[in-house]
Amino acid sequence: MTQSFDVAVIGAGPGGYVAAIRCAQLGLNTISIDEWENSQGKASLGGTCLNVGCIPSKALLESSENYERAAHKFSAHGIKLQDLSIDVPVMIARKDKIVSSFTGGIAMLFRKNKITAMHGRGTLLKSNNEREAWQVEVKNRDKVEVVEAKHIIIATGSTPRLLPMAPVDNERILDNVGALALTEIPQRLGVIGAGVIGLEMGSVWRRLGSEVTILESLPAFLSAADEQIAKEAQKIFTKELGLLIQTGIKISAIRSSNESITVEYTDSQGELLKLEVDKLIVAVGRVPNTSGLGAENVGLKLDGHGRIEVDGHCRTNLSNVYAVGDVVRGPMLAHKASEEGSAVAEIIAGQAGHVDLNTIPWVIYTSPEIAWVGKNEQELKSAGVQYKVGQFPFMANGRARALGETSGFVKVIADADTDRILGVHMIGPYVSEMISEAVVAMEFAASSEDIARIVHAHPSLSEVLHEAALSVDKRALHI
Repeated sequence: MTQSFDVAVIGAGPGGYVAAIRCAQLGLNTISIDEWENSQGKASLGGTCLNVGCIPSKALLESSENYERAAHKFSAHGIKLQDLSIDVPVMIARKDKIVSSFTGGIAMLFRKNKITAMHGRGTLLKSNNEREAWQVEVKNRDKVEVVEAKHIIIATGSTPRLLPMAPVDNERILDNVGALALTEIPQRLGVIGAGVIGLEMGSVWRRLGSEVTILESLPAFLSAADEQIAKEAQKIFTKELGLLIQTGIKISAIRSSNESITVEYTDSQGELLKLEVDKLIVAVGRVPNTSGLGAENVGLKLDGHGRIEVDGHCRTNLSNVYAVGDVVRGPMLAHKASEEGSAVAEIIAGQAGHVDLNTIPWVIYTSPEIAWVGKNEQELKSAGVQYKVGQFPFMANGRARALGETSGFVKVIADADTDRILGVHMIGPYVSEMISEAVVAMEFAASSEDIARIVHAHPSLSEVLHEAALSVDKRALHI
């Protein structure tokens, strides 16, 4: 007999597992269908983010930053170390333990909320009009089952964009999975793509001793960020961290031998160059994961980028079928997927779920960190919006000086007439935590004056945001 549910969630990444939990909290009989497996071939909830993305990358970033502090910064505190070394397998094992604890934690939450978890690939078959339900095939190797649900939430995430001339084997040519699993430090590391993954993984292995070269096809570095923030980041990453970053390049060939990998490319000046490395990370973005979903069989509409078309409430063109996260429009960010998953669960339950894509924070966990929310200067100029800007450097902040992390600044952009905050952009220590204040301010339509009038603890890094808000009207106090 076919199992029947109120909601079937296909995918158990940040969007899918949160959607399933919220559905169950709202009293909906819910099944989660997910095909992710760990290296032992066992079901592992959490999707790309938890298994080979957000969480493991942050674990390695923390390890590498601790090593760099010990090697280069502890002496300023009077702490002397001798014969410093890094045990890479131990570092990787720590990362793996963190991942397994969280995947197990999601399984526990599923049991707590009485969510049925089914391992396998979920494919939409058809709508059973008589029963007012959708049929979903779940295939796990040779085992095939069919379940029914009144509502479907698609949360299948994204997969790495392929570069045909660089076939990933995760031995020599790596994607994010291989970059997180290296057991020794490569002497020479090449990275194709200067996005989040490329910068974070390049930073990890550079701190541990690799010579890292990052090749980016776009003419501008970090074009999604505010131009001033991007220029500051490139200066810090090249001069302080030692990354070699080349933009505006065009790759003509990639050749692999037993000894090395050679990347042939043309630089921004048209000069033909060669880069020889021991390992090569391919990080040229991600694409929506709709393969095997059965979209063509049921008439599910996709756009020209392969994303599932949805309205402002994540509804697809099919009745009672929703889609969230990387597989739909908007930024490919885990927290955006989670909020959409929660909102859709509430909509199905008859509530008013909502996500404002204009106030989704972005974070790049390099050192210094980069974070922003809202519009940047180039976007506002292009739209013809009149604005005013205030900014303040971490160098003038007491807490940053005590931490020994003084690079970067905070920038507040406000409407020239209303003073309403249009965007906040940060590069500096722990700005991944600081950006939340800016998100709350924008959600409540705050002005720069509102932040300027709020008392911020002293000494704290948050004072930099306070001073940047004061600076919008040219009244910063400590510079």
